Amino acid sequence: MTPTRADKVATYHAALRALNEQDRLRRLAPRSGIDFGSNDYLALASAPRMKKAVAAALEAGTPIGAGGSRLLRGNCDEHERLEAKAAHLFGAETALFFSGGYVANFAILTTLPQRGDLLVLDSLVHASIHEGARSGRAEFRESAHNDPTSVENTIRDWRAKGGTGRVWIVAESLYSMDGDFAPLKEFVAIADRHDAFLLVDEAHATGVYGEHGRGLTAPYEGRENLVVVHTCGKALGAAGALVTASRVLRDFMVNRCRPFIFATAPSPLLAVAVQEALSILKEEPERQQRLASLVAFTHREIRLRGGRSPSVSQIVPYIVGDNACAMKLASMLQARGFDVRGIRPPTVPAGTARLRISLTLNVGENDVRALLDALMEETGSEARWLGDS
Repeated sequence: MTPTRADKVATYHAALRALNEQDRLRRLAPRSGIDFGSNDYLALASAPRMKKAVAAALEAGTPIGAGGSRLLRGNCDEHERLEAKAAHLFGAETALFFSGGYVANFAILTTLPQRGDLLVLDSLVHASIHEGARSGRAEFRESAHNDPTSVENTIRDWRAKGGTGRVWIVAESLYSMDGDFAPLKEFVAIADRHDAFLLVDEAHATGVYGEHGRGLTAPYEGRENLVVVHTCGKALGAAGALVTASRVLRDFMVNRCRPFIFATAPSPLLAVAVQEALSILKEEPERQQRLASLVAFTHREIRLRGGRSPSVSQIVPYIVGDNACAMKLASMLQARGFDVRGIRPPTVPAGTARLRISLTLNVGENDVRALLDALMEETGSEARWLGDS
C-alpha cells in the first residue's frame, strides 16, 4: 500500500507536537530591541571600518564567491593572506580558514583523531564537538565539567583497560551558556604528562580576552600538541573560523579533511572582513577595554541588587529552571524592549532553562541598569542567578 502524503510526514508532526508539549518547540524570531542576545561582543558586525574594507575589496574586484573548493580554483589570495595574518597574530605556526565554527570543530574531530585514539570531552562542550566525536574514528568519553582530575582519571582508566592510542583532550576556553572559564593551565599540563593533544574552542574568548584579543590560549599557542578554533562570527563580527595548529596537522587536514576538501571555499569577502577585524583588535584595544569595563560594571550592579555574580565574563546566565517559565520571562523582557532570549534543553541540562544575557558594545551602562531593573520587577524571587542556592 502506497503511503499517503500525510503518512509520510506523520513522524515529523508527532515529533513537533512532543517538543511543543515539553515547551521546547523552537521558532525563528526577528531581531528587535536592545541587544542582549548577540555574540557581537566588540560591535564589529556593523563597524564602519568593516563595511569600508568589504566595499573597497568589492571595488578592487574581489569576488563574492570563491567558485570552488580550496584545492581547485577556490584558493584565493584573500584566504592565504588571512591565514598568514592570523597565524602571526595568534602566535601559531599556521592557520586554516573554514566557513564556520561548527564546521571547523566537526572537521578537526573527524580528521585528526585516529582509530584507536581517545577523545576526552568536557561534558558541556558545544554540539559541534559532540557531533564530530560521534562521527569520527576515535573512541570518546565525557569528563566532568572543568574538572582536571576527572580528565586525568578518564585517561588513566582508559590506559588501564588497554587503550594504546593518542589522547585528545577537548574543551572550550569560555563556555557559552554558563560563562565560566576552563582551567587551561591544568589541561595543558595533563596533555604534556600523557603525551596528548589539546583541542580548545575559543569561540567566545577570541577578541575578548588576551593581548590584542588573542584569546585565552595565547600563552600556549605554537605548541605542537595544541589545536585551537578561533571563531570569526562572534567578537570578530564576520563569519567563519580559523584553526591554528602546527604545519604538519594543517597539511594533514588539507589532504584528508573531507569538510575542507569537498566544500566550496568561504567567500573571499569574508576573508577580507576577518582580516580587517584582526587589524582592529591590534589597532583599537579600547574596544576590548570598554567591554571589560562593561562586564565589571554589570557584575557590580547584580551584587548591588542582592544577586551573586554568576560569572566574571560577558556571558551572564539567569537560571529559571522550567522551560515554559523561562520563555515567558524572555517574552516579558522582549515586550519591554530588551532582546533577551530563553535557552532550553537540550542546549542546557534539563531543569536549567535560562535567560542568556550577553554583554556587548552595542549596549551601555544605562541599558544594563534598565535591564536588571526590569528583570527584578518581572521575577521577584522566581528565578536565580547561576550559582545561587
